[in-house]
Amino acid sequence: MATGATTNHLGPVSTLRFTGLPDHLKNIEIWLPHNERTELVALRSNRPIEPAPATGNRVWLHHGSSISHGSNAAHPTETWPALAASSGHVDLVNLGFGGSALLDPFIARTMRDTPADLISVKIGINLVNLDLMRLRAFAPAVNGFLDTIRDGHPTTPLLLVSPLLCPIHEDTPGPGAFDLAALASGRLQFVATGDPAEASAGKLTLTAIRAELARIAQQRAATDPNLHYLDGLDLYGAADFAEHPLPDHLHPDAATHHRIGERFAGLAFGPGGPFAA
Repeated sequence: MATGATTNHLGPVSTLRFTGLPDHLKNIEIWLPHNERTELVALRSNRPIEPAPATGNRVWLHHGSSISHGSNAAHPTETWPALAASSGHVDLVNLGFGGSALLDPFIARTMRDTPADLISVKIGINLVNLDLMRLRAFAPAVNGFLDTIRDGHPTTPLLLVSPLLCPIHEDTPGPGAFDLAALASGRLQFVATGDPAEASAGKLTLTAIRAELARIAQQRAATDPNLHYLDGLDLYGAADFAEHPLPDHLHPDAATHHRIGERFAGLAFGPGGPFAA
């Protein structure tokens, strides 16, 4: 970390066998690790295989940060989006990218061109901890991102989700950094290095982002009745932090992924929610 140098160590080729399966036609899903780079070398079967038939489920397309990607989740099926999708009986396309939910235009174009029945965008934390832009640029970037998605999905239910609680960045701008004192004692933690006084000059904080996203959603909803807003504090707020603090000051733990997934499922897929069947 002091020099920025990296080394690459190739792992051995391993064979995983799924044995003892029922001797009849069945659907098989294989979930690759969400927290390691994996190369699939070959896939073999001792029986004929064919593409699985369509499930008939709606397709949910989601974009977010490392929290949506699944940092600290116990299994790839236990990231909060995977849990919410299972509860909502939908097929998930998860575009959660660690450190990279940055309103990149190519992501918006990808979402525009991806078939989906439901769409959500969870934005904010990476913009703060990378100190990527100021408030003046934030609103146009959000609107442009949503405009591009709407070019391909003009009436699809679209849910704009603001950041979860993250105390280090609630009122302190980025950039975020590794806590070197914690690392020296063997603990992985993050700190905010910005100056809270700079928020008044337009540096982004999570508090400012939530207010701006709520304003944008309200403004756009006047002409887009299928656009909805979800406050991230309703998924993970102060009371949740007191019970399940963020172990590294940035990412939820495995148990909290379950809580967030359950909360999202209830608020989005439940009765009266924007994704209700």
